[in-house]
Amino acid sequence: MSYDGRAVANFVLDFCEQKERIVTNLSLQKIVFFCHVWSLIELGKPLIRHDFEAWEYGPVLPYLYREFRMFDRLPITERAKKIDPLSGERRIVHDTFDLPTSELLERIIDFYSRMRAGDLVEISHVEGGPWYRSWHHSGVVNPGMKIDQESIVQFYSRARLPFSIQ
Repeated sequence: MSYDGRAVANFVLDFCEQKERIVTNLSLQKIVFFCHVWSLIELGKPLIRHDFEAWEYGPVLPYLYREFRMFDRLPITERAKKIDPLSGERRIVHDTFDLPTSELLERIIDFYSRMRAGDLVEISHVEGGPWYRSWHHSGVVNPGMKIDQESIVQFYSRARLPFSIQ
């Protein structure tokens, strides 16, 4: 089962709030991306049901960016919401993660949330990595600059620190 990226983002924000760590839109995008990466590698399944896109500053879930763009470089102090189809009201997005997923998320978030946003951008831009291959697509048509799951698995299954949390 894969999840709505907003639920994962809210999990990240809640975890970081408990640890008194600041999260900006830029750092949130990268932390959520690395959560997705390590779910693919360690759990063998995608964490998020939507595709990441290669944007100038790294992998992005566009709907998640739009949700928090008002914070710009400031710490995010709200949670991602969606419209409740029954009431029409905007409600905070939550999900129930199974135990292996929530344990993995906590390890990954604990590791990557200690890093500066600029460092997260740098490691997401590593030459030959999935963002790099999508961004520098050599003239191949790549609508929306999608980062495909297979390139994530191929690259990160061989990766070592600073990517790995082991």
